[in-house]
Amino acid sequence: MTQKNPQPHSTVHLKTALPIPKKIALFTDEPGWHGARLKRAFAARGFEAHYVSLTECQLNLDGNSPPIIIPGFEDSLPVGAFVRGIPGGSLEQVTFYLDILHGLKHLGCTVYNDARSIERTVDKGMTSFLLRQAGLPTPPAWVVNNREEAVNLAKRELESGHEMVSKPLFGSQGEGLQRHQKVEDLENLADSNGVFYLQRFVQCSEQSHDFRVFVIHGKTVAAMRRYGKTWLNNVAQGGRCETVRLDDLLLCQLAEDAVKSIGMAYAGVDIIRDAQGRYTVIEINSVPAWKGLQSVSEVIIADLLADDFLSLCAFCSLRESAQAS
Repeated sequence: MTQKNPQPHSTVHLKTALPIPKKIALFTDEPGWHGARLKRAFAARGFEAHYVSLTECQLNLDGNSPPIIIPGFEDSLPVGAFVRGIPGGSLEQVTFYLDILHGLKHLGCTVYNDARSIERTVDKGMTSFLLRQAGLPTPPAWVVNNREEAVNLAKRELESGHEMVSKPLFGSQGEGLQRHQKVEDLENLADSNGVFYLQRFVQCSEQSHDFRVFVIHGKTVAAMRRYGKTWLNNVAQGGRCETVRLDDLLLCQLAEDAVKSIGMAYAGVDIIRDAQGRYTVIEINSVPAWKGLQSVSEVIIADLLADDFLSLCAFCSLRESAQAS
């Protein structure tokens, strides 16, 4: 299996582009397996990654202090911010966490993935909208804020012979998903504070499975097939991982086009093949897990992420230096 590393963002070698502090903010509340591997990858490249929760950050706008306060970075901004998680909370709290990321980018700090990318993918409705606008294959979906209307919509689809899936508008790892095969199932219609996201169920031609394709810097670097114990194929729901070669050009191209349509540095793209053999994009993840994918991949995903992130940091640093001169 041949898998090429993505090209860096600049032709300038990192060695010549790093007159910058070598401290990185790794935003996460639960470092775990992923945080440990990223921290090790950065350390191997001479960078010190600090775990930081966005809940601990502040906006300080009195004009006398740095506008963004990050624990461990009181004297200067980090070289860059690698986002491994956005804490849950009220609308106001989540907006504040995203404000921190927006502010860091505005100040010239590399944010990976940035707030705009996260906003577009954490909201399944906007993801579906952007995929559809880009002309990419994705299941028909509806977002409404009225239960009666949602139920009536689902009934019409069921009567037309289409099964339905209801999902929390904000959610991941297959949590809260409901499959609806008959009208009686609609009693369990999933919602997010009164907002309903409905997606037409895609029937596979064989045992339930889908694909997770990992894209970095616009190129597919790894992929796997996930077989679920039930109709849910997520690894967090017990899905079994199987290696997928990267010679399926249609699969890789669709994943890359999907990431481009959202405008992301890297992503995990969930793709399913229907009973007619056609690929369709189910979801895009801006803070994807890759533990299952790593178990069946030859490339070291944390290394690829670290290299791409640092090349972006170096590019931004050189651009700022050029602008200052």
